[in-house]
Amino acid sequence: MLDLIDDQSPLRGAVPVAPEWTDPSRYWPRLSAATGHLAAPVAVIDREALRHNAMDLLVRAGGLPIRVASKSVRVRAVLDAVLALPGFRGILAFTLEEALWLADTHDDIVLGYPTVDRAALERLCDDDEAARRITLMVDDVAHLDLIDSVVGPVGRPELRVAIDVDASWRSSLLGHIGVRRSALFTPGEVAAFARKVVARPGFRLVGLQMYDAQIAGQGDDAGSDAPLIRAVQARSRAELRERRAAIVGEVGAITPLEFLNGGGTGSLEFTASDESLTEASAGSGLLGGHLFDGYRSFQPAPASAFAFDVVRRPAADIVTVLGGGWIASGPAAASRQPKPVWPEGLRTLSREAAGEVQTPLQGAAATHLGIGDRVWFRHAKSGEPAERIATYHLVSGDEVVDELPTYRGEGKAFL
Repeated sequence: MLDLIDDQSPLRGAVPVAPEWTDPSRYWPRLSAATGHLAAPVAVIDREALRHNAMDLLVRAGGLPIRVASKSVRVRAVLDAVLALPGFRGILAFTLEEALWLADTHDDIVLGYPTVDRAALERLCDDDEAARRITLMVDDVAHLDLIDSVVGPVGRPELRVAIDVDASWRSSLLGHIGVRRSALFTPGEVAAFARKVVARPGFRLVGLQMYDAQIAGQGDDAGSDAPLIRAVQARSRAELRERRAAIVGEVGAITPLEFLNGGGTGSLEFTASDESLTEASAGSGLLGGHLFDGYRSFQPAPASAFAFDVVRRPAADIVTVLGGGWIASGPAAASRQPKPVWPEGLRTLSREAAGEVQTPLQGAAATHLGIGDRVWFRHAKSGEPAERIATYHLVSGDEVVDELPTYRGEGKAFL
C-alpha cells in the first residue's frame, strides 16, 4: 500500500538538506541503480518526491480542499494515498465509465466533462448508490435531454449535476484567451441555464465548475513571452474574480450549492484567494511533469519519470532509444513531448522528435552512451505515461518497494 503520511520526523537541530531531486547528478543515478534490474521501458514514482508534491499543493491551496484530477494520475494507489491526506477531498474524473469504476471505493466523484455514453448512463440510472456518489457535468439543455432519453426521470434516481462555466478571458484586443469548453460565460447565461436545470424533474443542481486554463495551465516564467503572459494572466484574474462572484451570487439565489470548483495545479494560490470558491482541483502537480517547470510560484519535484535503453548509434553524437513518443495533450509542440533529462545535454531531433517506436537523441552526452545504456525522460503533463505502461515501480531511497498498476495495468482504457 502506498502511504504518504510522513512518519520520519526531522532530527531537532538538524541542518536542512536540499531535496535530492534538485541535484540531477544524485537523483537520476539513484533511480538508475534502483531499477537497473528491470527491462526498459521502466516507469517510476519516487515516494519521497510524490509526498513533497502533495504537501506542497496543500500549502499552496492555503486550506482550500483540493479535488484530485484523476486524468493526470490514472493510478488508483496514488489516488487512494493522496486522498488519505487531510486537505484532499474527492475526485475529478474524466469519463462516466471511469467514475462508475471508482465509485466502488470512493463516494465523492465529480465528472469533469459532459458525457453522452448511453451505456454508462444506463448503469448510473440503475444504481442508487452510484447516483449518490457521482455528479455529472452539464452546460447545455441537450445534455439533460440526452440523459432523459436514456432513462426518464420517473425510472431513475435523482441525478446530481454541476454546471461547467467558461472561465476563459475575452480580450477586446487578443480575442478568446483560454480553452474552449462551455458556452456559458456571463452571470445571466449561467443563471438562465441553472433555472432550467432546477425546473427539470430528475436532476439536482449541486455545483459549479470554472477551470481557468489560461492561468492554471500556462507557465508565467518561461521564454520571451513570459512578460506578456503575466500581463494577460493579471487581467484575466481580475475579470474572473469579479465574474465568478457574480455567477455564484446569481446561481446561489436560485438553489443552494454544495461546491464551487475552480483552478488547477498552476493557479492554486489564485484559487485559494477567491472567496467564491469552496474547492480547487489539481492533479499534474502530484507527479510533476516538465510543463510545470515554467512557473514562478512553485517548482514541482519530478516524482514520476521513465527510461528507455539505447539500441543504436547512427552517428558519433546521436543515439537512438527504443520508444519515447509518450505525448501529452495540447498543441503539437515541443512542450508536449517527453523531455530527456539524464544524462544531461540530450535533445530530440527537430525533424523526428519523440517517436512511437524509436527516438533519436543528439548532444555531447550521446558520445559517451553505448548500446544498452539507459536514458531518463520526464513526461510533459502526467496522465500520458499511464496509457503506455502497466505498472509504475515505486522507489523509496535506493530500492523498488512496490509496483503500482496503472488503469491500463488493471485492464482499463477509458480514453
